[in-house]
Amino acid sequence: MPYINLQITRGASREQKAQVVKEFTETLVRVLGKKPEHTHIVIQEIEDENWGYSGVLTDDFRKQDAAGQDS
Repeated sequence: MPYINLQITRGASREQKAQVVKEFTETLVRVLGKKPEHTHIVIQEIEDENWGYSGVLTDDFRKQDAAGQDS
């Protein structure tokens, strides 16, 4: 029974998440021969302030990046 736990920052639409589930399932079927009805995928959305990237919290990183692009 394949189980995928996907953690992403908030912001993906329902349609995007549905596409990810579909394509991950198709990959497991194609590459590993797994049955789609036995495949479980959990998407956990994490707030930007609870995710660190490049030594800073993601919300701060995005603010810095936006400020840099404004100049």
